[in-house]
Amino acid sequence: MPPPPTTLPPKTALKDELVKLLTVDLDAAERAQATTRAGATHEEAKPENDKDTRALEQSYLARGQAMRVEELRTAVIEVKAMGLRDYGEAQAVAMGALVTAEEEDKDGRTQAVRFFLAPQGGGAKLVGGAVLVVTPKSPLGQALVGKKVGDACEVRLAGRTRELSIVGIA
Repeated sequence: MPPPPTTLPPKTALKDELVKLLTVDLDAAERAQATTRAGATHEEAKPENDKDTRALEQSYLARGQAMRVEELRTAVIEVKAMGLRDYGEAQAVAMGALVTAEEEDKDGRTQAVRFFLAPQGGGAKLVGGAVLVVTPKSPLGQALVGKKVGDACEVRLAGRTRELSIVGIA
C-alpha cells in the first residue's frame, strides 16, 4: 500500500525545524544554568553552618546544567552539519533519510508513520507531529538503518513490539 498523499516540506525544512527546536532548548538551558550558577555563588548562598549544603547542591546542579548546555551546543552543531541527499528505492536508510513506514495499529488498521534520521534530537516531533526524529543510537534508529523499501523491521519499545514495513525513503 503506498504512503498517504500527505505533503511534507523538503528535508531542508525538517532539518531547519530541528535546529530551531534544539536552539530553543539550548537557550532555555543556558538561562537556567546562568541563574543556578549565580545562585550558587551569591553571598547569601554561603553556608550558615557545617550542615548547610545549599550552595554545594546548587553548584552540583549548575555543573549538571552546564553539561546539558554543552550537549545541546554539540547537538545544534551536528544537526547543522548533517548532509542531506535524495534516496532512491534501492538505497538503504542512513543519516538524513526521511523514512515512511507502515504498521498496524491495535485495531488491525494500517497506518503510515514517518521518521527523520538525525544525529541528535531524538524524540522531537516535526511538522506538527507528522514526523518523528530518531537517532541511529536509538533502538528504532538501529532497526531502520540499512533497511530498504520493501524491508520490514521489528523493534521492542515501551514494552511492546512494533513491526514496521518500509514503504518509502526520501
